[in-house]
Order: sequence, then structure tokens, then C-alpha cells
Amino acid sequence: MIARRARSFVAGAFALAGLAVAASAQTPPPVAPSPFDFYVMTLSWSPGFCDLGGEDKSPEQCAVGSGDGFVVHGLWPDNRTSADPEDCNPNKDASPGDLAAARGLYPTDGLARYEYRKHGTCTGLSAADYFAAVRFVREQLTIPAMFKAPKQVQRLAPEAIEQAFIDANANLHPDNMAVTCARGELVDVRICLSKDLKAFSTCPKVSGHTCQRASVAVAPLR
Repeated sequence: MIARRARSFVAGAFALAGLAVAASAQTPPPVAPSPFDFYVMTLSWSPGFCDLGGEDKSPEQCAVGSGDGFVVHGLWPDNRTSADPEDCNPNKDASPGDLAAARGLYPTDGLARYEYRKHGTCTGLSAADYFAAVRFVREQLTIPAMFKAPKQVQRLAPEAIEQAFIDANANLHPDNMAVTCARGELVDVRICLSKDLKAFSTCPKVSGHTCQRASVAVAPLR
């Protein structure tokens, strides 16, 4: 594991290769004008979120038959050494039209609105451009087949989950991502991207917090 994390990543190698296919049909969003170092795309494992208390927060997402697996939690601007920006403009909000355009990305409109207020305002992008950036990344990241529709609980090492994403996404490396857990369950997968969304980004602050358990439970879809 240490040896794998030590592998260096050459900036720009991520032509978003899985990302390059979709990019041909989609115009890249504007580069965020605000000062920050990189993005973190956080893909929440919805069944785990629901098991760990999310059912009270998001009953629609956690309803039987929802069928949600990995869903977008957020696309967060982060910094390598300084504090990560949050709640940068409390007076800005996403319009109903912005939220309608973001449907299919987040499990609920409420989460989309919250994420723009807390994180999107810190990019300097309008809500429309921020959600376009979220869609640009999400549509080009490949979810490994083993997580598409699991019907039973799986027990997997965090390294195995990480490797599945690496195998499914060209040029992704362990130092570009983290697998997080809580109370023995998979919580989310976090993937770091350059500010211009053209490359995966090395992010020790994120990758250093990968779950250290020998294995975690991956709850089945609801």
C-alpha cells in the first residue's frame, strides 16, 4: 500500500481519458475564478449514508426502491495547506431553474441547493456554471461494475474499492483519492481533480485519510 501511494502522478496525464470520451460531446465548464488549489468530487455510497443515520435526513433518498448507489455528494474547492473555503457568499442561492438543470446529479434538490451555498459559492462560478462543472466530472467518471446494483452486503478491503475505481478510470492513482468509512461501512469515495478539470490532482490531505480498516461493509441498494 505504501509503495502504491508513493507513485507520482504526472500533471495533465488525466486527459480525463474516461473523461475524454464524454468531453467530446460536452463543452468544458468555465474555470473557477476564485483562489483555491483543487477540487474534490465526493461520491457518497447512498445505502451506507442511509444506514448511518441518513434515513432521517433524506427519507426520499433512503426509501425502499430508490435504487441509489454512488451519488454526488459534492464537488468541493480545497487547498493543499490552508483552510478549505466554505460558505463564501451566503446571499447567493441557486434558482429553481438552476436546481432543475442539476436534477439527476444529486439525490435531492435540497442537497444540490445546500452544496451550492456551502461550496459552490466559493468557486466564484454562477450556480449554472457550478452545476455544469459537477455534471462534467460526474458524467466522465466510471463507476466500477461491482457497485452498479449489488443485491447483498459485500465485505471489501478499502484498497479493493480503491483499486476498482483505478481499474475503471484511466490515469487515476491512489494519491488522487480516498475511500472513507464509518462504523465499519463504506461512506464515500473522494477523487481529487485539478482546478481546470483536465487532470486528476495529487492530494495528500485527502488521500491520507483513506479508511484503515481491514474490510468494510458495502450495503446493498435499497
